[in-house]
Amino acid sequence: MRIPRRDFITLVGGAAVAWPLMARAQQSMPVVGFLNGASPDGFASEVAAFRQGLNEAGYVEGQNVAIEFRWAEFQNDRLPALAADLIRRQVAVIIASGGDVTAHVAKTATTTIPIVFVSGEPIESGLVAALNRPGGNLTGVSLFAVTLASKQLELLHEAAPKAAVIGVFVNPREPEFNAQTREVEAAARALGLTVHVVQVDSDDHNFDDAFTTLRKKSVDALLVVSNFAFFGQRNLLVAAAARHAIPTMYFRREFVPAGGLISYGTNVPDSYRQVGLYTGRILKGAKPADLPVLQPIKYEFVINLKTAKVLGLEIPPKVLALADEVIE
Repeated sequence: MRIPRRDFITLVGGAAVAWPLMARAQQSMPVVGFLNGASPDGFASEVAAFRQGLNEAGYVEGQNVAIEFRWAEFQNDRLPALAADLIRRQVAVIIASGGDVTAHVAKTATTTIPIVFVSGEPIESGLVAALNRPGGNLTGVSLFAVTLASKQLELLHEAAPKAAVIGVFVNPREPEFNAQTREVEAAARALGLTVHVVQVDSDDHNFDDAFTTLRKKSVDALLVVSNFAFFGQRNLLVAAAARHAIPTMYFRREFVPAGGLISYGTNVPDSYRQVGLYTGRILKGAKPADLPVLQPIKYEFVINLKTAKVLGLEIPPKVLALADEVIE
């Protein structure tokens, strides 16, 4: 089909006008930088929840907001360069997640670009001075990694009431590991339990040595406190706990379907949904200093009865009644 010359000129002229308009629209679309110390493989549900929060705030990726993802793959030394790359990209907001180290790197990298973090314990780790008035260019969600440790120990003791000596894995590379240790030791004294804290460097990738240390101390059960590196190595941790036949409490539900015994912790995807909502508010003009650090609103207690049976452990009915999910 031949197009008349006049119509052809009109089409070409219209396209010439449309392309600059589309380019300007893309340039004016705000860009959110998503900086994470972990790997995208284990964060699909969190990313989906973050997008959901953005959508609830009125932002849809590709329509009126763009997202640039940067993953450190559990190599914290890569974080400064990734943060600098997002700053060169002139992002409107930086999401700092995958460990408190990520948030500290972002905080060091910029004092002007708003930062929304997901933090285990933002006050203890020095990210903010107060939850209600964080100040500066940071706000976000606290997972309360420190204060949850006492509840985790209590539930572990109720699930395995004969366990009098408890081992505790902490990562010395985490800013809040000293606070986690103090919290667990105080909770153990209140419960009349003995605890042995073992520092496990997540870079060693060898949990058998740590479990051998527990065996030498004749521990009856184990608590693995909140740590993003431990989360990234959850399959290794669960497998080691199974080899050494030690009942173990974890800090996130993902450990339990993988074969772990029990977990208690924040519903992390919901926290990322809250981060998405806060990001939307900042894109609309809100200042991070005026947005209080949010607290978790959903917690999960999960039990794997298959693992309990392998361990020869009978979970008391009153503990089963408390569970949000029981895997049979």
